[in-house]
Amino acid sequence: MNMTTTVEKPDNKETKVLIIEDEAQITRLIELELKYEGYEVVTATDGVEGLKSIREGEPDLVLLDCMLPNLSGEEVCQQVRDDSDNVPIIMITAKDSIEDRVKGLDFGADDYLVKPFATEELLARIRAVLRRKPKEQAGTLSYHDLWLDQFNRVARRGEEVLELRSKEFSLLRVFMMNPEKYLTREFLFNKVWGYDFIGESNVIEVYIRYLRSKLKEKTLGKLIHTKRGEGYMLRKPDLK
Repeated sequence: MNMTTTVEKPDNKETKVLIIEDEAQITRLIELELKYEGYEVVTATDGVEGLKSIREGEPDLVLLDCMLPNLSGEEVCQQVRDDSDNVPIIMITAKDSIEDRVKGLDFGADDYLVKPFATEELLARIRAVLRRKPKEQAGTLSYHDLWLDQFNRVARRGEEVLELRSKEFSLLRVFMMNPEKYLTREFLFNKVWGYDFIGESNVIEVYIRYLRSKLKEKTLGKLIHTKRGEGYMLRKPDLK
C-alpha cells in the first residue's frame, strides 16, 4: 500500500470513518492515511464489534472487510441494510471475481475494493461515495402511483408497500429522480452499484426484472420501459 503525500489536505475533521478489519497491519496503514487526510477514524476487529459500532457510533462511512471473525462482512452489511441504515459501505476483500463483487454489492455495499490496492484509489473511492451520499436524507419522491421515502427507505405503489431489497430500492430511487428519460445501463450501474460498468455483466437486466415483478407491472400497468440502444425509462403506463 503506497502512502500518499498531499500538500493541501481537505477539511475532513467532521467525517467519521469506521474501519472493520481483522488484519492489524492493514488497519494501521489505512488509519494513518485517513488521519493524515483529516478524517476521524475508529476501528473494529471483528464483525460483531463492527456491527455494534455502526449501530451506536453513527459513522459517515464504513470500510468493511469481507472475511471477518464471528460475523462475516457480508452478514454485517446485510444486517445494517436490514436496519434501514443509510451509512455508505465500501467492502474491502481479496475476492476479485465479478460474481463476488455482485454478491457483495447485492448485500448492500456502495462500492467494492479488491486487495491489494493503492491508497490513492481508496481515498478516491471514499470521496466518490461520500459525494453520492445525500446531504439531506429526509424527503420523499413521487411519480404516478409510486411513492418513495428516502429516509426510512419505504416505497409504495398505490396503497401497497413494496418489499424491496437494498439495490432494488436504490434502482427505483434513480428512476424516480429521472422520470421519463432513458437511462443507460452504464448510468444505472454507476449510480446504483458505484463503480464502472463491467463488460457483459447482466446484473442490470436481472434487477430490472426483479423490480418489475415487485412493481406488479402485469396487473397494475407497466412503468419501466425498455428501448434497445437507449436504455430504460420510468413512465406512466398510458404514455407512448
